[in-house]
Amino acid sequence: MTEPQWLDAREARLWQSYRDTHRDLMRALEARLIRTTGLSGADYALLHPLSVAEDGVLRTRDLGKSVGWERSRLSHQVSRMERRGLVCREECASDARGSMVRLTAAGRKAIDAASPDHVDAVRTYFFDHLTAEEQTQLAGLLDRIATNIPGEPCSTPDCDD
Repeated sequence: MTEPQWLDAREARLWQSYRDTHRDLMRALEARLIRTTGLSGADYALLHPLSVAEDGVLRTRDLGKSVGWERSRLSHQVSRMERRGLVCREECASDARGSMVRLTAAGRKAIDAASPDHVDAVRTYFFDHLTAEEQTQLAGLLDRIATNIPGEPCSTPDCDD
Protein backbone atom coordinates (compact mmCIF):
# COMPACT_ATOMS: atom_id res chain seq x y z
CA MET A 1 0.00 0.00 0.00
CA THR A 2 1.36 3.40 -0.94
CA GLU A 3 1.56 6.37 1.37
CA PRO A 4 -1.29 8.88 0.85
CA GLN A 5 -0.37 12.15 -0.82
CA TRP A 6 -1.31 14.42 2.11
CA LEU A 7 -2.56 17.93 1.47
CA ASP A 8 0.08 20.60 1.89
CA ALA A 9 -0.70 23.67 4.02
CA ARG A 10 -2.02 25.72 1.07
CA GLU A 11 -4.26 22.89 -0.14
CA ALA A 12 -5.52 22.15 3.38
CA ARG A 13 -6.39 25.84 3.90
CA LEU A 14 -8.23 26.02 0.56
CA TRP A 15 -10.17 22.82 1.22
CA GLN A 16 -11.16 23.94 4.73
CA SER A 17 -12.11 27.39 3.43
CA TYR A 18 -14.34 25.82 0.76
CA ARG A 19 -16.02 23.52 3.30
CA ASP A 20 -16.56 26.33 5.83
CA THR A 21 -17.89 28.73 3.20
CA HIS A 22 -20.30 26.16 1.78
CA ARG A 23 -21.57 25.24 5.26
CA ASP A 24 -21.97 28.86 6.37
CA LEU A 25 -23.64 29.92 3.11
CA MET A 26 -26.18 27.10 3.29
CA ARG A 27 -26.90 27.90 6.96
CA ALA A 28 -27.38 31.61 6.22
CA LEU A 29 -29.67 30.92 3.26
CA GLU A 30 -31.73 28.43 5.28
CA ALA A 31 -32.02 30.74 8.31
CA ARG A 32 -33.19 33.62 6.13
CA LEU A 33 -35.63 31.39 4.25
CA ILE A 34 -37.17 30.10 7.48
CA ARG A 35 -37.30 33.59 9.01
CA THR A 36 -38.91 35.25 5.98
CA THR A 37 -41.17 32.48 4.64
CA GLY A 38 -41.42 29.61 7.11
CA LEU A 39 -40.08 27.23 4.46
CA SER A 40 -37.07 25.08 5.20
CA GLY A 41 -34.19 24.70 2.79
CA ALA A 42 -35.46 21.17 2.09
CA ASP A 43 -38.93 22.54 1.28
CA TYR A 44 -37.44 25.06 -1.12
CA ALA A 45 -35.13 22.46 -2.66
CA LEU A 46 -38.15 20.37 -3.71
CA LEU A 47 -40.57 23.18 -4.49
CA HIS A 48 -38.22 24.86 -6.94
CA PRO A 49 -37.84 21.98 -9.46
CA LEU A 50 -41.56 21.27 -9.19
CA SER A 51 -42.35 24.94 -9.87
CA VAL A 52 -40.41 24.92 -13.14
CA ALA A 53 -41.54 21.45 -14.26
CA GLU A 54 -44.25 21.06 -16.86
CA ASP A 55 -47.62 21.09 -15.06
CA GLY A 56 -45.77 21.27 -11.71
CA VAL A 57 -45.26 17.51 -11.60
CA LEU A 58 -42.18 15.28 -11.63
CA ARG A 59 -41.61 11.60 -11.32
CA THR A 60 -40.36 10.89 -7.80
CA ARG A 61 -37.04 9.47 -8.98
CA ASP A 62 -36.43 12.52 -11.19
CA LEU A 63 -37.18 14.88 -8.32
CA GLY A 64 -34.75 12.94 -6.12
CA LYS A 65 -32.06 13.09 -8.79
CA SER A 66 -32.56 16.82 -9.27
CA VAL A 67 -31.75 17.47 -5.61
CA GLY A 68 -29.28 14.61 -5.14
CA TRP A 69 -31.19 12.87 -2.36
CA GLU A 70 -31.60 9.22 -1.52
CA ARG A 71 -35.09 7.78 -1.82
CA SER A 72 -35.80 7.60 1.93
CA ARG A 73 -34.86 11.23 2.59
CA LEU A 74 -37.00 12.32 -0.34
CA SER A 75 -39.93 10.20 0.82
CA HIS A 76 -39.83 11.62 4.37
CA GLN A 77 -39.59 15.20 3.11
CA VAL A 78 -42.43 14.73 0.61
CA SER A 79 -44.57 13.24 3.41
CA ARG A 80 -43.92 16.30 5.61
CA MET A 81 -44.77 18.61 2.73
CA GLU A 82 -47.92 16.61 1.90
CA ARG A 83 -49.17 17.08 5.47
CA ARG A 84 -48.75 20.84 5.01
CA GLY A 85 -50.54 20.78 1.66
CA LEU A 86 -47.53 21.90 -0.41
CA VAL A 87 -47.36 18.79 -2.63
CA CYS A 88 -49.33 15.64 -3.31
CA ARG A 89 -48.32 12.21 -4.58
CA GLU A 90 -49.89 10.54 -7.57
CA GLU A 91 -49.53 7.21 -9.31
CA CYS A 92 -47.42 7.18 -12.45
CA ALA A 93 -49.72 6.53 -15.41
CA SER A 94 -46.93 5.10 -17.57
CA ASP A 95 -45.37 2.83 -14.91
CA ALA A 96 -47.33 1.24 -12.08
CA ARG A 97 -44.11 0.90 -10.05
CA GLY A 98 -43.40 4.63 -10.20
CA SER A 99 -44.93 7.61 -8.48
CA MET A 100 -45.25 11.31 -9.17
CA VAL A 101 -45.02 14.39 -6.95
CA ARG A 102 -47.24 17.35 -7.85
CA LEU A 103 -47.03 20.93 -6.67
CA THR A 104 -50.34 22.03 -5.12
CA ALA A 105 -51.83 25.52 -5.30
CA ALA A 106 -50.54 26.13 -1.76
CA GLY A 107 -47.09 24.92 -2.81
CA ARG A 108 -47.14 27.24 -5.83
CA LYS A 109 -48.13 30.15 -3.61
CA ALA A 110 -45.35 29.31 -1.13
CA ILE A 111 -42.59 29.06 -3.75
CA ASP A 112 -43.79 32.20 -5.55
CA ALA A 113 -43.73 34.11 -2.26
CA ALA A 114 -40.32 32.75 -1.20
CA SER A 115 -38.40 33.07 -4.46
CA PRO A 116 -37.82 36.85 -4.61
CA ASP A 117 -36.23 37.03 -1.16
CA HIS A 118 -34.29 33.81 -1.72
CA VAL A 119 -32.80 35.19 -4.94
CA ASP A 120 -31.98 38.42 -3.10
CA ALA A 121 -30.22 36.40 -0.38
CA VAL A 122 -28.18 34.47 -2.97
CA ARG A 123 -27.14 37.77 -4.54
CA THR A 124 -26.35 39.36 -1.17
CA TYR A 125 -24.35 36.46 0.28
CA PHE A 126 -22.68 35.18 -2.90
CA PHE A 127 -22.79 37.14 -6.17
CA ASP A 128 -22.38 40.65 -4.75
CA HIS A 129 -18.88 39.69 -3.57
CA LEU A 130 -17.64 38.64 -7.01
CA THR A 131 -17.02 40.63 -10.16
CA ALA A 132 -18.51 39.37 -13.42
CA GLU A 133 -15.05 38.12 -14.41
CA GLU A 134 -14.63 36.28 -11.11
CA GLN A 135 -18.07 34.69 -11.54
CA THR A 136 -17.04 33.42 -14.97
CA GLN A 137 -13.74 32.09 -13.60
CA LEU A 138 -15.42 30.41 -10.65
CA ALA A 139 -18.05 28.82 -12.90
CA GLY A 140 -15.30 27.42 -15.12
CA LEU A 141 -13.35 26.07 -12.17
CA LEU A 142 -16.40 24.44 -10.60
CA ASP A 143 -17.40 22.95 -13.97
CA ARG A 144 -13.90 21.47 -14.35
CA ILE A 145 -14.04 19.96 -10.87
CA ALA A 146 -17.57 18.62 -11.37
CA THR A 147 -16.62 17.01 -14.68
CA ASN A 148 -14.00 14.91 -12.92
CA ILE A 149 -16.19 13.68 -10.06
CA PRO A 150 -17.30 10.11 -10.72
CA GLY A 151 -21.01 9.41 -10.48
CA GLU A 152 -21.95 7.11 -7.66
CA PRO A 153 -24.17 4.20 -8.64
CA CYS A 154 -27.22 3.83 -6.48
CA SER A 155 -26.62 1.29 -3.74
CA THR A 156 -30.22 0.40 -3.00
CA PRO A 157 -32.50 -1.88 -5.02
CA ASP A 158 -35.30 0.71 -5.17
CA CYS A 159 -33.41 3.50 -6.98
CA ASP A 160 -35.64 3.43 -10.03
CA ASP A 161 -38.77 4.76 -8.35
